[in-house]
Amino acid sequence: MTIYDSVTKSKLPFEPIREGEASIYVCGPTVYDDAHLGHARSSLAFDLLSRTLKALGYRVTMGKNFTDIDDKIIKKVEETGKSMQEITTYYIERYLEEMAALGVTRADIEPKATESLEAIESMIQTLIDKDHAYVVSNGDVYFDTSKDPRYGEISHKVHDDDENLSRVTHNSEKRNPKDFALWKACKGEEDICFDTAFSKGRPGWHIECSAMIEKHFHGTDEYSIDIHGGGADLLFPHHENEAAQSRCATGHELAKYWMHNGFVQIDGEKMSKSLGNSFFLKDALEVYDGEILRYYLNSVHYRNDFNFNEEDLLTAKKRLDKLYRLKKRVLPGKASVVNKAFKKALLDAMGDDLNISVALSVIDDMIATANEKLDANPKDKAFKKETIANIEFIDTLLGFGGKEPFSYFQIGVDEALKAQIEKLIEARTEAKKEKDFERSDAIRDELTAMGIAIMDTAEGTVWEKA
Repeated sequence: MTIYDSVTKSKLPFEPIREGEASIYVCGPTVYDDAHLGHARSSLAFDLLSRTLKALGYRVTMGKNFTDIDDKIIKKVEETGKSMQEITTYYIERYLEEMAALGVTRADIEPKATESLEAIESMIQTLIDKDHAYVVSNGDVYFDTSKDPRYGEISHKVHDDDENLSRVTHNSEKRNPKDFALWKACKGEEDICFDTAFSKGRPGWHIECSAMIEKHFHGTDEYSIDIHGGGADLLFPHHENEAAQSRCATGHELAKYWMHNGFVQIDGEKMSKSLGNSFFLKDALEVYDGEILRYYLNSVHYRNDFNFNEEDLLTAKKRLDKLYRLKKRVLPGKASVVNKAFKKALLDAMGDDLNISVALSVIDDMIATANEKLDANPKDKAFKKETIANIEFIDTLLGFGGKEPFSYFQIGVDEALKAQIEKLIEARTEAKKEKDFERSDAIRDELTAMGIAIMDTAEGTVWEKA
């Protein structure tokens, strides 16, 4: 496996810190609103990474956090009158449901900030004790970036860049403009705060992940984990600050590799709430099946920016349709063994920094070859079993192709129409039993006029949207 490391800006061979194991931590959402396509893109990218490493034989441990205490969440509490726990629980559940609809495997470790306060306080205290952090008069705690000679090595950002510095809250007592908050003291009686030895307040955003990683992962003397991932927008300041505070608190590096996925754009414009064109995942899932969205969102390499538009999505669906039409040809039946050359080609592609374009072309070639062989010999049971095994491997590795094919081709038909179709099929079955073939043919014609194709099988009549 080779992966692109954002720090060295090069592809590196994956050499885990513990032989045969792979530890991955991905920055999860701040749970004050619904998930958008940017969240989906990041989750899907690192789901592919996890699946690929597992297929290559690694024991993978995946962690993804939930930021459940934050200024945006507190603002939502003020706006809605609901408790912080009500709001965060609701959006965590929604997030998990929507990621499941995309076929994203749940993380092994899903820590929350509010459940990690002891670890956060401990790491901050360690930094204070080592003189890498300081407390100002109002109780805020800041990380002293001047004490870390390696600050800036993760993102390669210029330290005095005004645009970057403007992202860090200004405080006249800060020693350096680029110092960042580890702990924010209470602003008033109404504020949501927690008690610590240094002040009553709440954690800064950056410290969460560092503390959670140290709490849940058992690293080595050199690194806490193998891979730290997230969206490209997190490289600075979030990941830069994480790396600095972890390095200074523990004496070793946070991650051996840093991976970042590209932005999502809608028709060429960077997706941003400030631009008013945020595309919530829930809206996409109302229109498109989760597996089709998964296939589409994964069809562009994870490091590239993704331009979401309906025309490309429908083109991607047609490509996925071909896999399901092949699956329909080889079922019913049981899988035998995956074709070795096919499996190797897929793993070689995904092992090359998740080269999905090559992987999808390998699948396209397999589909074309399989259809040719089935045209020549439609009763080749051994080949059908191998093809079923190939499709099952695609589902394991890439997370699509696992549906029953006829139900896949029923996607987009609402429940009322499904009930109507099933009723007509039942009536046709009765007509055939009574040898009323004129009535049977009339019902078939009626279904055809509705855009529904039917097929009589040993298990009964099945149908699909034509």
